[in-house]
Amino acid sequence: MRKLVILRGNSGSGKTTVAKELQGILGSNTMLISQDMVRREILKVSDGKDTLALPFLKQMLRYGYDHSEIVILEGIMVSDWYRPLFELAVSLYGKDVYAYYFDLSFEETVKRHKTRTKAGSFGEEAMKEWWVEKDYSDVLNETTINEDQSKDQILRMIQQAISGDEYSF
Repeated sequence: MRKLVILRGNSGSGKTTVAKELQGILGSNTMLISQDMVRREILKVSDGKDTLALPFLKQMLRYGYDHSEIVILEGIMVSDWYRPLFELAVSLYGKDVYAYYFDLSFEETVKRHKTRTKAGSFGEEAMKEWWVEKDYSDVLNETTINEDQSKDQILRMIQQAISGDEYSF
């Protein structure tokens, strides 16, 4: 059975770290789609309403559905701008969409950003420009991740959810 894990939230919240580690844990036949990689490195397009990354992300999601057991989709993905992607996700995967929203304070995301290798690429001012407070999707049934949860707790929670096991902290 195909499954989709969606990890969304503001820059510096830990989405990419969790996504990469989750893919490593889940192993072969797990596809990772990174919004930033698609947008910044493959297409070199800006983000926003009607971003040129959206059609490509939709194609990648379809490819993942057809060829991968588990797909991990991660990125900021502002809910209004990426609504068509989320609607496609739900239409493809139905109840097998496991969506998580990283709801951390701005201060915490800045603190985490400073520990990243790309910390020199952009700073607090840029992060503030991109910041969207409580950007929950009305298409996805998202589980909230907060700054009190460790990476290991988040990984366990997701693994247990996609395997059908109950999770408790």
